[in-house]
Amino acid sequence: MDKPASAARERMSDGEARKPAALMPVEANRLLQEEPQTLLVDVRSTMEYLMVGHPVGAVHIAWLDEPDWTPNPRFVAQLRELMLGGSRCIDGNCPAVVLICRSGRRSLEAGQALLDAGFARIYYVEGGFEGPLDAHHRRSTLAGWRFEGLPWEQC
Repeated sequence: MDKPASAARERMSDGEARKPAALMPVEANRLLQEEPQTLLVDVRSTMEYLMVGHPVGAVHIAWLDEPDWTPNPRFVAQLRELMLGGSRCIDGNCPAVVLICRSGRRSLEAGQALLDAGFARIYYVEGGFEGPLDAHHRRSTLAGWRFEGLPWEQC
């Protein structure tokens, strides 16, 4: 059986400049199943998280949020609090973190901030929750977590 999460981990340590490793939505879901301690973080705005929906089990820490749409200055600290305060790290070993946004751009930026802050095993979902726009300017028709039929919910 193909192990996409293992392949992504190898891509993370191939000697190039460190950057978050991309996982396709199905690969990310498989990693979450194989390693249940993995943390899935939705980095979209509060309104997107609540109104558009989010993956089941995701925690929300916005990377950019209204009203000013600038990077959250507490993003790294909030994730660190969640990881350490939630006793997810044992003897300094922290589980993987998978970031998801609408289409992949914000989660890649947030992931880079986490790597720069010393986190390891940071992934982002390529195509995000809704995927790219199609020819009719609609999302969730070409790619993304929702397009793949993976578990999600709406508030």
